[in-house]
Amino acid sequence: MGKHLAPESGSKNGVRRVLAGFVLVLGLCAGALAGVVTVQAIMQKRSPQDVIAAYFIEPPQAHFHKDRINILLLGIDYNYDEKDQEFSTNARSDTIMAVSMVFPTAQSPLPRLYVLSVPRDMDVVMPNGHEDKINAAYTAAKDPHVAAKNSEKVVADFLGLPGFDRFVTLRINATKALIDAIGGIDVVPDETMNYDDHWGHLSIHFIGGKKYHMNGDQAVSYSRFRHDECGDPCRIKRQQQVIRITIQKLKSDKFNDLVHINDLLAVIQKNVYTDISNSEALSIANAFKSIDLAQVKTEQVPYVADKDLACCGNVIIADDAAKNALVKRLFLNPVVPVVVPNAAAVAAVAPAQVRVVVLNGSGIRGMGARMADQLKKKGFVVQSVGNADKFGYDSTEIHVHSTTAPLAGERVRSAIPIKTATVLSEPVPQGTKPDSDVTVIVGRDYAAPPQSEASAVK
Repeated sequence: MGKHLAPESGSKNGVRRVLAGFVLVLGLCAGALAGVVTVQAIMQKRSPQDVIAAYFIEPPQAHFHKDRINILLLGIDYNYDEKDQEFSTNARSDTIMAVSMVFPTAQSPLPRLYVLSVPRDMDVVMPNGHEDKINAAYTAAKDPHVAAKNSEKVVADFLGLPGFDRFVTLRINATKALIDAIGGIDVVPDETMNYDDHWGHLSIHFIGGKKYHMNGDQAVSYSRFRHDECGDPCRIKRQQQVIRITIQKLKSDKFNDLVHINDLLAVIQKNVYTDISNSEALSIANAFKSIDLAQVKTEQVPYVADKDLACCGNVIIADDAAKNALVKRLFLNPVVPVVVPNAAAVAAVAPAQVRVVVLNGSGIRGMGARMADQLKKKGFVVQSVGNADKFGYDSTEIHVHSTTAPLAGERVRSAIPIKTATVLSEPVPQGTKPDSDVTVIVGRDYAAPPQSEASAVK
């Protein structure tokens, strides 16, 4: 009998039986794990990805030992040398944001993000008694860690905060890299911009009210524009607009799953300097991956006047009373639990009992009437249609005025196909009867390709 037809040795048969048994055990374990995950997902009303994440990623509370942390976010400016290369030596902080992150808990499962932007030209007194612009705090040291810590001290004292838990310094290409990594973002500029700065490599040409799919470089250029009458405060509004659009892109696209979280962290890691560890960053990213834009609040420190300093030119002076009120509301007040509305209770709200006012805030002709028609077909009582206070709403907002029908806003949101719509509580003064239960401000997220704001009507 030829060797190819000879029976296999007993030892080979034994190895194969062991391997087959091992594979069988692995299959049974995998099946059991899948069953456990499926059962937990159904019982806890969570996605299988969330259940799996709970096994491998610790919640932020395990790292920080509290339900809320404050982070200082700094974006450093830069210039170009004679070889046309970017450099940031002696850079100041071009962007300054104090961020409060409220982690999800069993009592309040919705994560929250509060962002307070500080204009870079804000007048402050440094620890050494020298009066300067607040962004100069970063230049007090060449070491980026020390520079960030200097900024932490100055910004915390300015805002009246006890301090920051962590800092994040965005280097030159951080925002560009992140936006490019997620495939760009759709932005509608709030005004027409025509500006060229060849030395600073800025070429900003956008038509107000027109929709652009911006790559990282375009989005950064748009958010850096400040050559209008409003100046730095409007630049901050554009930065916050880009942040909200980016958050929504991360939430709604495929990038909100565990596989891509690590990819995104790797993309920005080389452009970010921070004292947040990798495990902390992964934990925070997982906790905030499904954040609702209704839980993202953005404000900026208001000012009342300006003046000139010999050291550094024009500075703006903060409205201390308004600043203190903002800080108290966003950072210091106790966290009130936010409960996810019960789906059955929302569905039980009868549309015929909900009075709605529709306002067009998109800047696109006919969007208010289109929303009103859709709500009427769903059975809601539309009392009037008009224009909003401005045409710069990127996201649709649903303002709830009724205290007797608190779920009316959620019922309206469930009836319109807009993932980015947010429900906001806006009760009328006590003793006053509201003209409507809900006001819907139609944003550009509801629109077809935008047209000029100037042509917008109901």
